[in-house]
Amino acid sequence: MIYGSVCSGIEAASCAWHPLGWSPSFFSEIDAFPRAVLAHRFPEVPLHGDFTTIQAGDYQPIDLLVGGTPCQSFSIAGLRGGLDDDRGNLALEYLRLADRLRPRWLVWENVPGVLSSNGGRDFGSILGGMVQLGYGFAYRVLDAQFFGVAQRRRRVFVVGHLGDWRRAAAVLFERHSLSGHPAPRREKGPSVAALTANGVGTCGADDNQGQAGHLISALDVVPAMTTRTGTGTGRDGMDEYCVAQTLRARDLAKGVDSDCTDTLIAHTLKGEGFDASEDGTGRGTPLVPALAFMSNASGANLSIGDNVSPCLRIGGDGGNAMAAAIGAAVRRLTPLECARLQGFPDDYLDIQYRGKPASDGPKYKALGNSMAVPVMAWIGRRIAEVNTIISLKEAA
Repeated sequence: MIYGSVCSGIEAASCAWHPLGWSPSFFSEIDAFPRAVLAHRFPEVPLHGDFTTIQAGDYQPIDLLVGGTPCQSFSIAGLRGGLDDDRGNLALEYLRLADRLRPRWLVWENVPGVLSSNGGRDFGSILGGMVQLGYGFAYRVLDAQFFGVAQRRRRVFVVGHLGDWRRAAAVLFERHSLSGHPAPRREKGPSVAALTANGVGTCGADDNQGQAGHLISALDVVPAMTTRTGTGTGRDGMDEYCVAQTLRARDLAKGVDSDCTDTLIAHTLKGEGFDASEDGTGRGTPLVPALAFMSNASGANLSIGDNVSPCLRIGGDGGNAMAAAIGAAVRRLTPLECARLQGFPDDYLDIQYRGKPASDGPKYKALGNSMAVPVMAWIGRRIAEVNTIISLKEAA
């Protein structure tokens, strides 16, 4: 299979489909950081800019056109401009490109909000456009949590096939799922971290954090290796266990230099420069925890000073202190954690960008805008299976 990818982002499709032996004919992306990632990871693949300018014959003919056109105009986090928004209108441009290139398969992705945008008429226009071009289609909402990653990320996937909707349906729907007795959906638990409940966002770096709740209670994320401290006689001979690393910040009135490694509130509050805002602008008030909880305080002995919060510890009567401290300490999920939640390799975004190692801000944005790799891998395998069946029938 030869495919073309538009609104490519950091190419979840290529990460997912490389094991199938599929090859990209071209990528199309306009954002600077994703373009740098694509140039680094896929230097041999032609990298186009605005996909609306691609014409038949510009690149190798394709069997499949994949694209996740901008979702902000359909997202409940956006202004819901729908197809009247220039970004929403790119969904129709995707269909115009399909008409010019005439691939056998289409794969289009967007947020569930597209189903209700403009009373459902926007989505109807997109599907109607596919029909006018001769594509049969099927669509389904798929949630990344059921494909091996630890986040709830629901997205609408539309698969189209020239001339036959049954082949598209065979990709997205397993036969046993048509029995009318679907498995019960797992309810959200009250202690689930916000990211697993809301995904990794859909828009810019700070907007992703706001949508996905990346700022989570330190007590919700217990480090894999717990640091023991103290010399008491508690569990394993120790009376204190660190729950979260120290959260620190320099007095901002004295300024923050370019090397923030010893002044971070939490590692990933460092984005472009020193981005610790939670107002969606990158310029807001840094999140500086002023309350310090000690393990023997039972939640009552609180100290405020120097904008420093020492380690939150468990030990002795520390359970009460933990209960009092819930929600007081926060940290953002790291880009590495977000990459894993989307199914990318750990070092996938570790590239040189503008002459230096890529910072966190562009990574968050790129990951928030990307598709989940395991979901795309599943769709690819299903298309490959249907292609095999088609080939066997044609050979017979």
